[in-house]
Amino acid sequence: MEEKNHLLLTEKRYMLFQRTAFILLAIFLFFYGLIAVRNFLYPIAFGFVLAYLGYPLARWFEIKGIPRILANFIVILGTLALLIGFLIAAYHIITPIAIDFSDLANKAIDNLTKMGVRAGQYFGIDTNNMEETISKQVGSAFEAGGKQLGNIFSATTNTIVAFGLLPVYIFLFLYYRTKFMYFLLNLAGRSRRGEMVCMLREIATVMVRYLGGVIIVVFILFFINSIGLLIIGVPFAIPLGVTAALFNFIPYFGTLLGGLVPLAFAFFVEGSPVLAFKVVILFIIIQFIENNILTPNIVGGNVNINPFFIITGLVAAGMIWGIPGMLLIVPFLASLRILFKHIDFMKPYAFLLGEEGMSRHSIQFSKVKRISKRFKEWIKKIN
Repeated sequence: MEEKNHLLLTEKRYMLFQRTAFILLAIFLFFYGLIAVRNFLYPIAFGFVLAYLGYPLARWFEIKGIPRILANFIVILGTLALLIGFLIAAYHIITPIAIDFSDLANKAIDNLTKMGVRAGQYFGIDTNNMEETISKQVGSAFEAGGKQLGNIFSATTNTIVAFGLLPVYIFLFLYYRTKFMYFLLNLAGRSRRGEMVCMLREIATVMVRYLGGVIIVVFILFFINSIGLLIIGVPFAIPLGVTAALFNFIPYFGTLLGGLVPLAFAFFVEGSPVLAFKVVILFIIIQFIENNILTPNIVGGNVNINPFFIITGLVAAGMIWGIPGMLLIVPFLASLRILFKHIDFMKPYAFLLGEEGMSRHSIQFSKVKRISKRFKEWIKKIN
């Protein structure tokens, strides 16, 4: 009897180990597949997300009696026109820096050389050949950085094909959306069709509001960054402010990454530690405003994902898909939370991903107004 129980226990352990090995292998193959075919997958993912953004307008055109094919073409052409207009405007804003780039680069090399010589003199290092050496090294670094930047933005065949197919994917997702919906309804079965429709509508609402919210935040930061840099006296404040704001399409890290651009300009090009310190203080304030006021009130309430999973998701997505992954991870986490919320045994995971239970610790406009009102009442009592 004991031997039989021992055999059963051994068999259960073997089955557990086998199942664990299969799960780990499946996870490994899944992430390996995401990395191996990312150039194929991320345009489809972008097409899926952007199709949700264009869906309300395409639906409105269809309600007005315009055929679906024509409505989709109008939406895509309108989106491309807005994108081209935005790129032209960004080009004109950033052109002043581009025109003076060689002079600014030479100025930065001179400032870095002087800083290196001063540091060598302070630590008692021989500075006879240091100036020439530093100048050559920094010049080589700028040249290598320029080449690397050129490689990033160079149009390879895969990149052209990927982004050239993006409007096609958007069109196909918009055109076949009814077919995809019926497919999912058939998967859900008659008993859960109503819940499936509710889930799809919720995902569509979250996608549109999130993407629209991010665009609004970026446009607000165009002005906040530029005005702040103008106030502290940074040259080329508007181009630098707009460039820094564009990084905010990446959640949480965007303001810090964008702040490195004017910081490097102030420290290396202008050669002013005081101005660089002012830039640091400015972007700490902007980071606080963006993370605690703008994003939670404009974007955060729409996705309802807690910061822990957004940050870890950004890091993981950046490791797997790079910048495209960092841009896509938040809407997909939001969709995943909605999916979990509508599956009974996955509801605890939806709660874990969400912000439920933490609302009293968040900063909201209503709380700021309440605190401001109490502060005014307290001032009146003192007077």
